[in-house]
Amino acid sequence: MNFVEELRWRGLLHDMMPGTEEALNKGMCAGYIGFDPTADSLHVGSLLQIMTLMRFQKAGHKPFALVGGATGMVGDPSGKSQERNLLSEDILNHNLKGIQAQLERFLDFDCGANSAEIVNNYDWFKNFTFLDFIRDVGKHITVNYMMAKDSVKKRLESEVGMSFTEFSYQLVQGYDFYYLWKHKNCILQMGGSDQWGNIVTGTEFIRRKDGGQAFALTSPLIKKSDGTKFGKTEGGNVWLDAKKTSPYQFYQFWLNASDDDAANYIKIFTFFTEEEINSLITEHQQAPHLRTLQKALATNLTKLVHGEAALETALKTTDFLFGNGSLDFLKSLDNEGVLQVFEGIAQFTISKNEFEAGYDTLTLLADKTSIFPSKGEAKKMIVGGGVSVNREKVPSPEKVFEVSDLINNKFLVAQKGKKNYFLIIVE
Repeated sequence: MNFVEELRWRGLLHDMMPGTEEALNKGMCAGYIGFDPTADSLHVGSLLQIMTLMRFQKAGHKPFALVGGATGMVGDPSGKSQERNLLSEDILNHNLKGIQAQLERFLDFDCGANSAEIVNNYDWFKNFTFLDFIRDVGKHITVNYMMAKDSVKKRLESEVGMSFTEFSYQLVQGYDFYYLWKHKNCILQMGGSDQWGNIVTGTEFIRRKDGGQAFALTSPLIKKSDGTKFGKTEGGNVWLDAKKTSPYQFYQFWLNASDDDAANYIKIFTFFTEEEINSLITEHQQAPHLRTLQKALATNLTKLVHGEAALETALKTTDFLFGNGSLDFLKSLDNEGVLQVFEGIAQFTISKNEFEAGYDTLTLLADKTSIFPSKGEAKKMIVGGGVSVNREKVPSPEKVFEVSDLINNKFLVAQKGKKNYFLIIVE
């Protein structure tokens, strides 16, 4: 596989230094991408770069994932309107462990010469004194060169300004590239288009310090067709950590993509061939209501990020909430799993001691919870056959619910109509 050509037809090539493609076509090369440890999990915004490293490895090259134990202490000013809060060493170490564990799920670390490696730039910066840094690194890159970078110019022109800490970031990242070039024979740095300035500072430092040659390649920043930010929902970031974003929520994020976005994402976030993608797009266009592209995206990415078992749970959760899934599915989950299914859905808690004597339906749905604003409204909808509890239509307003009706001895699932769910927690 020609790595650059693969990126090109997928629309993933934004900029590239001259000679990059030729160098990669000569044989196995080492390249790296840096990951910022601002949290203990990566999010879907990081998936493009993770998959770039995966494609790089599939093309026969050696990928390095750099976790920024040192650069994380400084903070990258690229694309930021103001300086970020600096992380403590404890938080940074916690974040690094989480990110490293995630990266190990995607890359192959045992496949011979092009096995992946994870490196932490704190390892080569921890004993690097300030005086050594300004003497051995700072003297090779002029202030004029650094100030010409867009990320620096924008901040200097703003009211916020830029601290020396952030101004020095591109030198720190540039030295990373030099270190990996020098010690790991790493000739290529990749990243998002907002990283171009930092990356070429590295190639320039390598040239000026040792007369060496290195290359840069960037991918475009992903934007949604409606102009809103990719990777965000009303609930915030879509994380790769199942504890932060459940596999069901992750699945739904891709399933809810617009048709235009799905046609773009299917190239960016899957390993389908060009022929397979064109076939999926054609199939989708013939019957858009079936959401062929969105389902292919959601299925492939949930399996890639969370595994087969989590995908199965996400599919069953979707079927339960939007189809005719069985109550047995909920009974097969532990309490945390049930709560994940109903995350974002209205929940009410009732004392188990009070529940021991049982509640009639009207009291349960209108007094002890606010599923209905009044008993009269609840009664009217029950009589009309529009209320279900635990997947069964409530036969009459006098129906009494007892402890024996609880799922996992803890939950009741109420429905108004087909799609309005409520979770009653008895504890």
